[in-house]
Amino acid sequence: MSVTSFVGRVLFASIFLLSAWQEFSDYGTDGGSAAKTLAPKLQVFSKHVAERTGFEVPEFDIKAAVAAAVAMKGVGGLLFIAGSSLGAYLLVCTLLQAAWG
Repeated sequence: MSVTSFVGRVLFASIFLLSAWQEFSDYGTDGGSAAKTLAPKLQVFSKHVAERTGFEVPEFDIKAAVAAAVAMKGVGGLLFIAGSSLGAYLLVCTLLQAAWG
């Protein structure tokens, strides 16, 4: 039974690991296609928050957010394979971020 569980964890985590590898390969100097997709959404979000609350969203580097997402997928996948619940939580956070993004 433990072999079946391990194989299942490897297959499930491979989705995240391959996705992280693809984003890492596409990252380049400008953050890749993920940063290009995220930039307009962040501008709309910042404008919406400023109009509704009067507060401005602080500026930050989108490339850093993409790099953090790639790292979260990679580390979460590896920890999930090792059987760590922290890896499962990181992957859940990745899925929640993808659902809202």
